[in-house]
Amino acid sequence: MDLAFTDEETAFRIEIKKYLRDNVPSDIQRKLLEGHKLSKSEMVAGARVLNKLGIPNWPKQYGGAGWTPVQHYIFEEEVQAYPARTTYDYGAALVAPVIYTFGNEVQKKYYLPRIANVDDWWCQGFSEPGAGSDLASLRTRAVRDGDHYLVEGQKIWTSAAQYADWMFCLVRTNPDVKKQQGISFLLIDMKSPGITVRPIQLIDGGHDVCEVFLDGVRVQTENLVGEENKGWDYAKYLLGNERAIDASVGICKARIQRIKELAARTGLGGGRLADQAAFREKVCAVEVQLKALEMTQLRVVAEAPMQQSGAQDAASSILKLKGSEIEQATAELLMDLVGPYALPYFSEKERMTGDTPNIGPGWAAMIAPAYFSSRAASIYSGSSEIQKNIIAKAILGL
Repeated sequence: MDLAFTDEETAFRIEIKKYLRDNVPSDIQRKLLEGHKLSKSEMVAGARVLNKLGIPNWPKQYGGAGWTPVQHYIFEEEVQAYPARTTYDYGAALVAPVIYTFGNEVQKKYYLPRIANVDDWWCQGFSEPGAGSDLASLRTRAVRDGDHYLVEGQKIWTSAAQYADWMFCLVRTNPDVKKQQGISFLLIDMKSPGITVRPIQLIDGGHDVCEVFLDGVRVQTENLVGEENKGWDYAKYLLGNERAIDASVGICKARIQRIKELAARTGLGGGRLADQAAFREKVCAVEVQLKALEMTQLRVVAEAPMQQSGAQDAASSILKLKGSEIEQATAELLMDLVGPYALPYFSEKERMTGDTPNIGPGWAAMIAPAYFSSRAASIYSGSSEIQKNIIAKAILGL
């Protein structure tokens, strides 16, 4: 298999680089590079810049870019490396493919244009207390009441729920069957009476995730995607897309480059950290793993149309598993690099505004929060243990 890029693909990469340079606001790029939080308006503005090219993973008839899988890969790598990915877009990347694949025509006509223009901000109502990695054990109930469902329950670790206009939510609609067979996929307006959002402060000091309480929330039955009690199938489809994206090759490439640049400017023992053999060996070891991940992802991209669903599940799990490990390894290298200047703590408000006092080098302030945040990479989107189980079942037949 030839994994080299063609001349046309290389030219496409150059076009994407130029588009990002010409259109992504410099303040957004700087904040992302330094690890500062963005406001909702900045996240929306950045997402709209990217979506103007067409949504990479959508069919062209719904506003997709019409790119090949390799072009999609190149686009994501360049967006991550620039950096220009303002946030994880739960609308365009996750719920939209479920809607255009399993939704009805009314849902497609209403939601897809709004998602493409980022008129609505979406959050993901999957995990619950006691139902995270074992998602099928969820207990949030939806009971039919005429042309509505009455929804009762709680979701947790819901990213950006404090900003969200809509939530795509897994709910239990039949408690009397095998747990995977009684789940449905609902679209819920976050302005509905009975919804309470409570941000959770994480170890990095931020409030990126929330608890969401649903107390007698009335949801029209027309907001059911696909068939009732088939939501588990739609969730598996969605999570397969999410885990493949989570490889984050572009992000890790950009981190490695930044590590090298900062190490060349960091003094140690009368010399530079970049000249220390032990540090260089650690960087090289991570680079080798990252190159292997990149080659694996390119193979997955090339083989995707020919793979059966089980192989696709295993491939996305492999990418997610190794991608999260490398993301954590690069965060650890940055911590090695910053040393004691990682100790100062800054509030979320200070980080969002970028108004943080410099204690040590100006680039040091955000490295520790990014490191602590990266510890969740091997948990979200399905823990590493769950990914290993999927791989063992699909590939090893265990």
